[in-house]
Amino acid sequence: MLRAVIDTNVVIQGLSLRGECGRIMEAWRDRVVVPCVSTALPLEYEAVLLRRFPPSRHATVVAALQALLVRSEYVPVVVSLRPASPDPDDDFVLECAFNAHAILVSANAKDLEAPCAALHIDYCSPTVFLPRLHTQE
Repeated sequence: MLRAVIDTNVVIQGLSLRGECGRIMEAWRDRVVVPCVSTALPLEYEAVLLRRFPPSRHATVVAALQALLVRSEYVPVVVSLRPASPDPDDDFVLECAFNAHAILVSANAKDLEAPCAALHIDYCSPTVFLPRLHTQE
C-alpha cells in the first residue's frame, strides 16, 4: 500500500467526497492508502476545518476527521527541516513526509514542489496521485 501525507487542502476539498480529493478521502476511509500523520498535522486539519465550516457543522466535521485519523499511521518527527518551504506553515507537512518516507499529496505545488525535490520527497498533486493509488489496489 502507498504511504502518503495528505495536505490539509486536500482534506478540506475531500470532505465533500466529490472530485479527486473526495476519492482520496474515500481511499483513506477504505484503507486503500496509509495516511501518515505527525502530532502537528491533525491539529492543523481540525483548526482549518473549524474555520471553514459553520459552528452548526463542527461536531460532524470533527467526528469525520476522527474517523479518518484512527485509520492513520502516526509518524514521529525525528528530523526537523525548518525552514524548508517559502511558506513556514508548510514546514510541518514536509517534515512529516520526510520522516515517514511517504508521498506528499497536495494541491499546493507553488510552495511544495521545489522543497520536495530538494529533500527527495515524492510530491504528487491529487490528479497525479489517484492513478498511482489505483495501481496499488
